[in-house]
Amino acid sequence: MARNFNINIKEHKMEVMGTNIIKANGINVSYSDNGEGTYPIIFIHGFPFNKSAWKPQIDMLKKTNRVITYDIRGFGDSETNNENTSITLFAHDLLKFMDALEIKKAILCGLSMGGYILLEAVSLYPHRFKGLILCDTQCIADTPEAKEKRLKTIKQIEKNGSEEFAKGFLESAFCKESYTSKKRLIEKLYKEIIALPPTIITNTLLALAQRTEKCTILKDIMLPVLIICGKEDKITPIDRSEFLFSNIEHSSLKIISDAGHLSNLEQPEEFNKCVNTFITAVLK
Repeated sequence: MARNFNINIKEHKMEVMGTNIIKANGINVSYSDNGEGTYPIIFIHGFPFNKSAWKPQIDMLKKTNRVITYDIRGFGDSETNNENTSITLFAHDLLKFMDALEIKKAILCGLSMGGYILLEAVSLYPHRFKGLILCDTQCIADTPEAKEKRLKTIKQIEKNGSEEFAKGFLESAFCKESYTSKKRLIEKLYKEIIALPPTIITNTLLALAQRTEKCTILKDIMLPVLIICGKEDKITPIDRSEFLFSNIEHSSLKIISDAGHLSNLEQPEEFNKCVNTFITAVLK
């Protein structure tokens, strides 16, 4: 939950502990806002992480662009409330967040669940986006088997807590080489996951299990789109990204070697190069 509010910036905006807090869709949203540019680049983190997962991208892009990251409701320092968690709710949060910051149009980048949110949002409000970056994500809904697996995980977390879930998820999210070489990063992410209230994790798992497919809207996306996937992504394999590429008219596909599901953290230099090239082309 957001806490330790101190400096009033304007009626609905406050600064807290080096980040910003703004009221959007009935909750306080924690976000960072760095650099300057005509069209902001907004990053949407994956499950079960927070906005700090985009630090390598902020550090690079803030020199030439306005870069915004935010915590999805319930994650990081953003609040939540009693509304039923869903990808649609997260998408409405995103648009209300943009409204609160008086952003009419932006380039959006979403990884994994962030990509689900982005596809939902663009299906509802296509005119609000200048370009899309879809990272290690997919348009399909959960299969019955995948849904059953999520429900089983929910029961395990409710019974035993989130420690085993965090360990197993991180092991599957990183490619083998990254999992061996990035121990400090993995420890940081592990601590962030187990610090989350278990109900945030289980409610979000249920939202992921109940999400609807967005493959049928791909043909309607007329924006420039960059699709990025780690070559060794086991959670959303390359064929899911190839499907997006085949069905979105103005899209390009970049496969990042020696990366799994968290390509932006595993190979940040290559990821940043892809993103920077795309943004430069979109903003010409």
